[in-house]
Amino acid sequence: MIYREFGNTSFKTSTIGMGTYYDMRWIFKTYLGIYSGKDQKIDAYRAGIDNGINLIDTAELYRTEKLVGTAIKSYKRDELFIATKVFPTHLSPKSLEKALNRSLKNLDTDYIDLYQIHFPNPAVDLKKTMRTMEKMIDTGKMRHIGVSNFTLNLLKRAQGILSKYEITSIQINYNVFHRNSQKAMIDYCNKNHIAVMAYFPLGHGKVTQPQFNKYFDHVRKTIGDVPNANIALAYLISRNQNVFPIPRASNRAHVLQNAKNSDILLNEDDIKYLEKNL
Repeated sequence: MIYREFGNTSFKTSTIGMGTYYDMRWIFKTYLGIYSGKDQKIDAYRAGIDNGINLIDTAELYRTEKLVGTAIKSYKRDELFIATKVFPTHLSPKSLEKALNRSLKNLDTDYIDLYQIHFPNPAVDLKKTMRTMEKMIDTGKMRHIGVSNFTLNLLKRAQGILSKYEITSIQINYNVFHRNSQKAMIDYCNKNHIAVMAYFPLGHGKVTQPQFNKYFDHVRKTIGDVPNANIALAYLISRNQNVFPIPRASNRAHVLQNAKNSDILLNEDDIKYLEKNL
């Protein structure tokens, strides 16, 4: 397992984390009291932790905070980096504080390592939101500020508002297929020590489509018999020291596969080959 300092923190997380978003069907069913595959998902999180993955991302939208809270109970809290996200309708100061407290309760923890704005909301004053985030760090209930789905200009604006702390991370759609449009964002984050959490790191499963096998086969000549998905993850952490992919943790087998192959790094030739052909 490879560990790297997460953004501007002093915490070293696994380069590959665990994402806990499933789909809108899962979310809808939870409101009906149906948590399909709940035990399987909790088992997957525990399998990841047992095998060195200490970065877990969730969100109030995902309806998986309680599952993560159950999974982490038997582990040392200070060895885990737990990230969650606040829904965009909860960004006013009072709503933000209530949302943080709900997430703390759901996760059954005293603090959240990374509290992120899930989506920007132009109807709420960003200055008030960011200043409230700083105040919540002072309470000890959260340690770092993150954003998600922000444009580069909005990220810069949010960073400029802060006076006591800095933005630690941003979540973006980033993978071997969807990379060129994110270059400016990646470059900015590298220069400013902002971690990039890559969601959809497997391109919505695109890496498993047969027409791409020949390109991954070329890389296998160098690294051995490794699944397409893990080559795609290796590309992200090899291409950039500041990117932390968070593939979905849906079952034990997939998480163990990710953990087993998490220390694979691609050489420069293979990186260029994938970028030329995908």
